[in-house]
Amino acid sequence: MYLTKEKKQEIFEKYGKSNTDTGSTEGQIALFSYRISHLTEHLKSNRKDYSTQHALIKLVGKRRSLLDYLKKKDIVRYRSLIADLGIRK
Repeated sequence: MYLTKEKKQEIFEKYGKSNTDTGSTEGQIALFSYRISHLTEHLKSNRKDYSTQHALIKLVGKRRSLLDYLKKKDIVRYRSLIADLGIRK
């Protein structure tokens, strides 16, 4: 399994307020980014996996809406998060 419990805790510890704070916007965006990168690598070798492609598009949309929310609420946290994660926008 690509996303272990320890990896998930590490992501929330780094980007969230604590390792048990799974509801923070930054933590969710970081988790979505990790999942998006994993699915992108999967689709590079399995081009015709359309169910994974559909899931990837849904994840990108969820992350985009969370990023828009964060941008509206706190622009400084938004800018620091996209710089840390290396998101283009």
